[in-house]
Amino acid sequence: MAQISKLPSVLLLEDGTVFHGTSIGKIGTTTGEICFNTGLTGYQEIFTDPSYVGQILVATVDHIGNYGISEEDIESEGIKIAGLVCKNFAHHFSRKMAKYSIHDYFTENSLVGIGDIDTRQLVRHIRQKGAMNAIISSEVLDIEELKAMLAKVPSMNGLELATSVSTKEAFEIGSENTGKKVAVLDLGHKKNILRCLLERDLRLKVFPAETSFAEMEAWGPEGYMITNGPGDPGAMPYAVATVQEILASNKPMFGICMGHQIIGRACGLETFKMFNGHRGLNHPVKNLITGHSEITSQNHGFALKNEGLEEAGVEVTHVHLNDDTIAGIRVKGKKVFSVQYHPESNPGPHDSRYLFDDFVTLLNN
Repeated sequence: MAQISKLPSVLLLEDGTVFHGTSIGKIGTTTGEICFNTGLTGYQEIFTDPSYVGQILVATVDHIGNYGISEEDIESEGIKIAGLVCKNFAHHFSRKMAKYSIHDYFTENSLVGIGDIDTRQLVRHIRQKGAMNAIISSEVLDIEELKAMLAKVPSMNGLELATSVSTKEAFEIGSENTGKKVAVLDLGHKKNILRCLLERDLRLKVFPAETSFAEMEAWGPEGYMITNGPGDPGAMPYAVATVQEILASNKPMFGICMGHQIIGRACGLETFKMFNGHRGLNHPVKNLITGHSEITSQNHGFALKNEGLEEAGVEVTHVHLNDDTIAGIRVKGKKVFSVQYHPESNPGPHDSRYLFDDFVTLLNN
């Protein structure tokens, strides 16, 4: 086990609010946009979700780390959050499947965090004030110095981050003897999206975010998947242009989270930065087609605007029941649909796994 050093640590928010706690993980300094996730389990999957790049995560559950770290539960090639804020950080764990402690995992991945924080107070503050940048430090405790460092951190608004987490080289997975070929435009995918597609006997080729339509089409796919990812969809004109070409090809296409936003923008809709965003495992969504409601796993800070739907030829299929934001769309006259949540739900409920079956149906018809 890595040496445990619990040193005084500071969390400073952009509005000047200060919280004092103790260091977790690496001794150092980190910055990012602060956000909170209400999930009661699945912390390892959350930490490794590429959509969290550039964000300091507040865990609302009391205990983090009590069931350790298992290599089977990662959703990417390593930790993607910029930092962690929690109440109780467990240096010891109890789980047969776990390989090592969360402290060792954070130290190995050079992640800076802060524990012993009143997360209820902090989350109430963020809910009232909205998303903002923050800094955590266990090496610099002078508030004025931290303020100067925080002032240099760019806003998430207008930030392009997908290319920083997308695959650098295209790769194929799935047997050559399986069914339809699906090109995956990787904006920062979670591994379970690929698993859910492979479970349905699809053959996949995952392409870097800036891959052209012509290059993907040369592989001969019968359909396209546009994945989740971090940052501002408004800063990704390259992806919008590619998706517009896919739309023109009339091939089936399925978008998740960032992919949903990019498909919407490709149709002419606009996106906006949300006051806090949706992050958790229990977000209620209504399917307007079936009339059924689903409990969903979500992680996003941007959403599609409701204006211009008719002109864009877009129909809303799902609505978030907490705030009536768009949670799903389909493009009229096309085999194209997308959702603003995670049907692969790792972690989370499996209410929405049927969407992968719907995609396979479009591929076969």
